[in-house]
Amino acid sequence: MPNVNVVNIYIVNTKLRGSQMGLIDRIDDLGKPAWIALMVLSFILFWPIGIALLVYLKWSGRMFCSRRYGHWDMPDRQQAREEWREHRRQAREEWRSWKRRHRWGRPETSGNVAFDEYREETLRRLDEEQREFRDFLDKLRAAKDRSEFDQFMADRRNRPATEPPPPAPQAS
Repeated sequence: MPNVNVVNIYIVNTKLRGSQMGLIDRIDDLGKPAWIALMVLSFILFWPIGIALLVYLKWSGRMFCSRRYGHWDMPDRQQAREEWREHRRQAREEWRSWKRRHRWGRPETSGNVAFDEYREETLRRLDEEQREFRDFLDKLRAAKDRSEFDQFMADRRNRPATEPPPPAPQAS
């Protein structure tokens, strides 16, 4: 086995990192305001550089909203989507509940207490049924996705193995 000079490998990588990444690391240490100031300054001096810097910041995830810098690069995107859907659903329900409590868009009362109670109970029951139906549809979609994935995996396991390529003809 040949000898490898590991010391030189580390020296080369250190030199490369120090010269190319030093400025970016320094700006990262200063945070987003430094990147924004640099981008504005680059637009003022020469707009193509500003656009290139904006594209770099977007591509590298240093702008907008991430865990380290700002993008939505979460390890479990599906769980994040489900949490967001649940959050939106709760917000819609709170809004509807507020409208109902404040009788927004309809008269305060009909004048008949029994009818008003019946109407409120009916609306509450309908909202509850709608929420249950939405939950049922979510479970149905999840079951369908699961069965389609299981079918895909079964098809993949049962497909014939690829045949090795025929041997190359040997020249005499």
